[in-house]
Order: sequence, then structure tokens, then C-alpha cells
Amino acid sequence: MNTDPRPDDDWNLEDAADAADTGDVEELDIATAKRGMGPVATALVTVAVALLVVAGAGFGWWMWQNHWRQVSITVDGDQLHARADTTVAQFLKDHDSFQRKPGRLVSLKGDVLEPAGGNAVQVKLDGTTIPVSEYGSTTLARATTMTVTPGTDRTEEHTVEQRTVPFTTDINLNNGPIQVVTQQGEDGTDEIWIGKRSKQEIKKRTVEPMKKLTVQSFSPQPEGKKVIALTFDDGPSQYTGPILDILKKKKVKATFFDLGEEALARPALEQRMVKEGHQVASHSVSHPYLPNMSAQELRKEITTSFADLKEASGTVTRTLRAPYGAFGVQQWKDAATVLDRNVLWTIDTLDWKRPGAKAIHDEVMKNAYNGAIALMHDGGGDRTQDIQALPGIIDDLKKQGYSFVTIDELCEMGGVPKAAQGED
Repeated sequence: MNTDPRPDDDWNLEDAADAADTGDVEELDIATAKRGMGPVATALVTVAVALLVVAGAGFGWWMWQNHWRQVSITVDGDQLHARADTTVAQFLKDHDSFQRKPGRLVSLKGDVLEPAGGNAVQVKLDGTTIPVSEYGSTTLARATTMTVTPGTDRTEEHTVEQRTVPFTTDINLNNGPIQVVTQQGEDGTDEIWIGKRSKQEIKKRTVEPMKKLTVQSFSPQPEGKKVIALTFDDGPSQYTGPILDILKKKKVKATFFDLGEEALARPALEQRMVKEGHQVASHSVSHPYLPNMSAQELRKEITTSFADLKEASGTVTRTLRAPYGAFGVQQWKDAATVLDRNVLWTIDTLDWKRPGAKAIHDEVMKNAYNGAIALMHDGGGDRTQDIQALPGIIDDLKKQGYSFVTIDELCEMGGVPKAAQGED
């Protein structure tokens, strides 16, 4: 009876040893193993081996096609070869970019900042431009013609500013006694580029064009006419009434360049001038020397005088005769927006010296011409000699065929352009 608790079919190392000793174990080999496999297992092994062969062949073909295969690249007429996986970047590196150089980095004014800091060499494959950013990803997978050109220069980066351009002047006061502002000055705006590296500045474009302050002078001589303008300064005064009486009697018009403070003191005379067809214009408020004034003071003097004349006479004027005729380039720069004209003279009677009525008369007569402007005074001192001389001046000029005009009329008849008024 078997008293061993293990089952009869258990097999352990001791049993194996016993069996070996007694020769109970069969000897196995590969052939025996094959004979022991069924037909399905054999088929599976065969298929697996075949698949491995096909996969290996496919992988080899893919590697050949995409990596190992040599392709022909034509550059500058020379035929070169490269593996199919060679990128444009690598091909250029291998051949030193075919001696083409990158462009330069230049300043806004064209100075060289970096000899090789510009754009990379340019590449075309069969005529198609390859972006520089794709040199590292574009492969030479087929025979092709490569065109390599040098890189172009690149301009440094810049910032942009809008910059004010102060207006300039074109002031010509030498062509006649009537000075007119024909174009108001206006600041312009330029677009300025500033190089980030060089700090160079260039004007790129004009955003708003600058306009010159333009003052021209004229000496009007109306064609086919014979006219003269009588003008009186420094009034009104006690002598203005008698002068107006003479002008009225002789049916003659004149221009009165009056002081603002005197006009306010004698508004009735101002109003009479206007009523009887004379022109009223400014001779400042109080007869100062205008070049001694600041721009602000000058503008105030002129605008106040215009306001005084309007208050006294009801007349709006922007015509000035500067005291002493002193109104130069700087005064025009300072005050061009507040007046239209500055009127000088061509005949100076020197009546302020009181040379005598005959001398005043003769000075006018010997210098009279078509378009002449005669300077006399109705204020600022004793003007008895002017009153005495005036009738003879008018009569003798009429005998010579002259007619009498105001400054406005002379400008219109002589083709003097209208003033370009400012905003003030």
C-alpha cells in the first residue's frame, strides 16, 4: 500500500533523477519538435518569417528613397550630387553658399553697420523661390536646378516721429510802397525715422506741407489812367475839419491814417470822413516806434488801433501805416496774422518840418506820377501850411489830368492782390 501523500502523477526532481538513472526519459531534438508541431503552427511561423522579410525590404526601400538615394543638383551649370534627405540649409553650408554672401545691415543713411548682417542668400529650386525660413525643412528630394543669389542689404530698424516744421518767410519789401501779406505762414509736419542702432535721422515724408509767410510789395500804376493818392497822418485834430472842407469842395477823396486815441477823442470827424467817401486806416494807437515792441506788444498795438477806429467811425479796417514807416521783416513775422497791408508813400512833403505852403505844394508837383502816394499830415502839430497848400495841389494836379483815389481804390485799379487774412 502506498503511504506517500503526493499524487501518483506528481513529478519532482528526485523522480527525474531516478528516471534518468534507469533510462526512462526519451531524448528530444529539433526534428522531433517539428514533427510534434501541428500544421497551423507551422503556417503561422512561415507567415511571420515572410512578414519580417517584407518589412525589412520595405524599410530598406523607404530609407533608400528618402535618405540614401543620391540626387543630381545643378548649380551654376555644374552638376553636383547629394543625398535625398539633404536640406537646402545643409547643401549651402556644404558648399560655402557657392561664394554668395549675405547682404549688409545698413543705417538709415546707408552706412554699413554689419557687413554680413543683412538678408541671407536667396535660393530658387527650378525657378521657385524658397523662403529663408524654410531652408532647414526643404529637402533636395529630386533632381533640380538650384539658383543661388547674394543676399540683399537690410536697413536697421527704426522708430517714427511726427515732427513740426516751423514755417519760413518770403518777405520782399523792396518793390513798392504797398506791402501785402499774400500767404499766411503755417507750420508743417514731417515724418522722421530714427535708426535704433545708428540714431541717424531722416525725413521720410511730408505729412503736412509747411507754408511760407509771404509778404510782397507793390507799386500799382493803373494802365491807361493817371491817378494819385493823397494821404494824411496823425489825425484827427483841429486841422482835420478844414482839410475835409477843402476835399469836399474840390470833390476829392483821400485816405486818413489815424491814431486810435485821437479817433476816440474825435469820433465825429471819423464819421464825417467815412460819410464823405474817404478811407480810414490805422496809424497805430499812439504813434510808438513799432520795432522796439515785443511781438505781443506789437500785435496788441495794431489790433487795439483797429478796434478804436471801428468804435469811433464804424469802419472795419486791417490797413496800417506804421509810424515813421518802420515796419520791417521782423514786424511782419510777429504780426502778419492781424493786418492785411502796411502802406508807405512815394512823395514825402516834409510838411512836418513846416517848410512853407509853397514848398509842400512844389514837392508834390515835381514828384507826381501815375500811382504816386503823397504823404501829408492833419495832426501831430501845426498843420496850417498843409491847409494852405492843399487847394493849389489839387487844382494843379487836376490841370495835369490827375484824378484822386483812396488807397483801396489804387490797389484795386492796380491789380494788387487781396490779402491772405490770418486767424487772429
